[in-house]
Amino acid sequence: MRINASVFLPFPRALVYVTYRDKLLELVPQMPNVKSVALKSRQEQGSTVQQVFEWRGKSDIPGLLKPFVSEDLLTWTDFATWKEAEFTTDWKIQPHAFGEAIRWAGLDRFLEESNGTRIESRGELTIDPHRLKSVPSFLAGQVSHLAEDILAKQAEPNFIELSRLVQAHLEKQHP
Repeated sequence: MRINASVFLPFPRALVYVTYRDKLLELVPQMPNVKSVALKSRQEQGSTVQQVFEWRGKSDIPGLLKPFVSEDLLTWTDFATWKEAEFTTDWKIQPHAFGEAIRWAGLDRFLEESNGTRIESRGELTIDPHRLKSVPSFLAGQVSHLAEDILAKQAEPNFIELSRLVQAHLEKQHP
């Protein structure tokens, strides 16, 4: 499943980029469908920053999935490589449920426009039903489809909500 989102913020690209990278822990607690986020590691090498975050989301889990995943489906580790020279972020998400079956990765690009910054997030989410070890094979297709749907439906709204919070933060800091 492809995940594509794009937002525009009326602030300079360098400021938007650094705010996303460095203010995440301040902004995420305001997101309605995120319980928490914790920084697990941060390494800087030149203009490249690697960060690892653990996220805990909030959402209703459909009845078919409850016996297999509980809230583990809504907990994930986010591996991000921020390349300031390119104004990009390579990311990989590893959900704590079905980790052996899920591949989810993408790229965010921060594009300079005449009156601000456009952020484009492009990613791919795939779940291999044959690798869902804790799910009976006759249900694996349905479970993988439902899990993909839940995860994908959270991705774009989270991206848009975080952008809204970044904009509000920048408006306060740079009126």
